[in-house]
Amino acid sequence: MALFKKNAAVSRDEDEEEDVNILKEIVGIILYIAVVVLLIFIINTYVGERTKVSGDSMNDTLSDGDNLWISKLAYETGDPERFDIVVFPYQDSETYYVKRVIGLPGETIGIDHRGNIYINGEILEENYGNAVIDEDHIGRASEQITLGDDEYFVMGDNRNNSMDSRDESVGNISRSDIKGKAVFRLYPFDKFGGLYKKR
Repeated sequence: MALFKKNAAVSRDEDEEEDVNILKEIVGIILYIAVVVLLIFIINTYVGERTKVSGDSMNDTLSDGDNLWISKLAYETGDPERFDIVVFPYQDSETYYVKRVIGLPGETIGIDHRGNIYINGEILEENYGNAVIDEDHIGRASEQITLGDDEYFVMGDNRNNSMDSRDESVGNISRSDIKGKAVFRLYPFDKFGGLYKKR
């Protein structure tokens, strides 16, 4: 009888130890999930995020359906530079635009009837645009536009099929509206790689 009681006590101890181990595993899994969720939140909020290109306004550089990595840290220590590809919201909405920086703060921008872009009276030497700008797509840049101290003039590379700073509805982009810099194409895999400026 005493032997039976002793065995029963050992069995209860083993059961309790097993329950403690299961509880430890559950707590470990919950902590692991919490850390992963926290890391994802920190990365998406402060480091960067994935975004998908919708439309053809950045052809031939970017195409509809391209998946990009946007760096939110790119401008923590510096400002956007000419020809950077940046992301910003359209009229404070949930719709985000991906465009190229053409004009920098304090500069004067204009486009003539031949489609030449002028920065401070000098023709901008660049080859990002996939076509000469039609007269119909010069927009408000037909008049000289002087940018404020924190304003940028942006354009799509598909110059005749892009809603950008030439349109009144978009206008100049404030520095505070720029959410990040497109630095990497994740998909399609045959175009996988960094988005580097042309030299």
